[in-house]
Amino acid sequence: MAQRIDGKAIAARLVAATAADVGDLAARHGVVPGLAVVLVGEDPASQVYVGRKIAQCRRAGIVSIEHRLPAATAQQELLALIARLNADAAVHGILVQLPLPPQIDAARVLDAIAPHKDVDGFHPVNVGRLSTGAGGGLTPCTPLGCIKLLDTVVDDYRGLEAVVIGKSNIVGKPVALLLLERECTVTVTHILTRNLPDIVRTADIVVVAAGSPGLVRGDWVKPGAIVIDVGINRIVDGDGRARLVGDSVTAELDHAAAVTPVPGGVGPMTIACLLSNTVQAARAQLERAAAIGTDAARA
Repeated sequence: MAQRIDGKAIAARLVAATAADVGDLAARHGVVPGLAVVLVGEDPASQVYVGRKIAQCRRAGIVSIEHRLPAATAQQELLALIARLNADAAVHGILVQLPLPPQIDAARVLDAIAPHKDVDGFHPVNVGRLSTGAGGGLTPCTPLGCIKLLDTVVDDYRGLEAVVIGKSNIVGKPVALLLLERECTVTVTHILTRNLPDIVRTADIVVVAAGSPGLVRGDWVKPGAIVIDVGINRIVDGDGRARLVGDSVTAELDHAAAVTPVPGGVGPMTIACLLSNTVQAARAQLERAAAIGTDAARA
């Protein structure tokens, strides 16, 4: 029987550790990390997700600053708001919830966020730091959550074969980079990859983020492999009932060493890592301010 990696429990421990870090920052420096969440429009899924983020901020003691804008908001208005948040010392992290309405260029908006406040890790500067191994940047939350889940079941990554299914900038590419940092041999694939089942069968670690319900079947996965399922797909059964499923058929993976359930696997880790990134950003901004003050004093 494959071990179920309990994302809810692991995320709860990370939130608790983050809350302790928030308390330390407040006690030592009088600073409480602040996260600005910007939601444009009324996309139902985004509304739910933002609500969860705000609730978890409160649990961790992070100040949540909400900006809810109408769907008709002009791009320049949103960019002006981001400029104000970039300049606000009480805001340590900025998150613009995607998707954005069609009149707004999402890439331009994300690029406008100051890299040191980009807690989603999507700014080109943070992407570049990750891809070059330079360090010092903020890592995308879902890939970071995947690695933290893997850390609970993998003692030594060196030389392991990892297959990533999905090539998105949000999950597939960054999780591949994080696995490479840990000395895995990584193959990045997608749903159009030829002989995909055969490639997956070589893997010690499978990370599937293809957005394709039930893509990975039991006979794709070799005995003893670990499967991290990032997919969250809503399907409707023949009786009309809706349910969430992943990109793998978990019921067929008993021969795996460990798997993440859907729901309750990667999902909770994304928000937990967002909070952790916010505290990391707050610490970095404090250090930056202190360094500037020291340089000014020397001058």
